Amino acid sequence: MSERDLSAAVAAPSFGEAMEELEEILQRIEGEEVDVDRLAAELRRASQLLDLARDKIRRAEVEVTQIVQGMEAAATPPSAAGSAPSAISAPPAREPEEPEDDESELDQDDIPF
Repeated sequence: MSERDLSAAVAAPSFGEAMEELEEILQRIEGEEVDVDRLAAELRRASQLLDLARDKIRRAEVEVTQIVQGMEAAATPPSAAGSAPSAISAPPAREPEEPEDDESELDQDDIPF
């Protein structure tokens, strides 16, 4: 790790501090308090802070996912741990039966009207 990386890691603000500093930079830029000569430096710092905040969010997401997966694994009964969930399936649907052509059907002549 270079000296620059080490100093950046030591001086890295917390998520809340980064967001607070971003708000301050945004207010200075919107309030036109930033000198043109200083504008590039302010934007560079804002970009660094955004990267830092995004990285902290990604790391937190990974950690939370791992914790939840660990909790779910601990809650799974040992007998079900190695088996896939079984699905209860309904018997296949049967198509309606068509009446057979036999003498039980009425002919037109059998109708009384």
